[in-house]
Amino acid sequence: FHLHLLVFIAGFTAVLGKLITINAIPLVWFRMLIAGLLMFGYIKFTRIKLNVPLKTFFKLGLAGIVVALHWITFFGAIDVSNISITLVMFSTGAFFASFIEPIIYKRKIIWYEIIFGIIVIIGVSIIINTEFKYINGIILGVISAFLSSLFAVINGKFVEQYDASMISFYEFIAGVAFICIYLVFAEDGFMRENFFFLSTNDWIYIVILASVCTAYAFIASVHIMRYISPYTVVL
Repeated sequence: FHLHLLVFIAGFTAVLGKLITINAIPLVWFRMLIAGLLMFGYIKFTRIKLNVPLKTFFKLGLAGIVVALHWITFFGAIDVSNISITLVMFSTGAFFASFIEPIIYKRKIIWYEIIFGIIVIIGVSIIINTEFKYINGIILGVISAFLSSLFAVINGKFVEQYDASMISFYEFIAGVAFICIYLVFAEDGFMRENFFFLSTNDWIYIVILASVCTAYAFIASVHIMRYISPYTVVL
């Protein structure tokens, strides 16, 4: 039940991404920054420990970069195509997860996971043939799906040892830092005069996106991987 609630939220995330008028990279920066601050407040309130070995810290940082790139390609796909195309391409994640999970977990490939993944790919190929005008969105959507599957499986390993809130917090901070490097030098980055001056509607949608659709949804999706495999979550 909790997993399917998160599936609904994921679809709603795409709608918010279409409603928000700023570009994908600044959008993801605002989303991860606000969500990270909310997570930090929750961690302090619940007194969750943030101490991790330096090696794990860097691994979480790399995972955070993957998360940031996933969301940038996700919202980028929405910008150049539409919500439906992006979410359909996102479903290819099940196919990618059927290969990524056995590699990271060092287990045998399960035949029925491959079959489910192939069924998804067949459905996606039918849509590609009828919506080829959205090829850029299709490509970005597939890349986003691959990155989503990658960090889902990685987080499945992390959650075996660490709290989901702590994992999410470090990944989000790393993602914000990664995007900051781009925004410092980009023409449409921090130096843009109206970077922080968004419309009221944009701020409302971003706060909803960062709180319900990110801080809560991300922590919950990592947490449920204590009970459900990353492949099942992605599927």
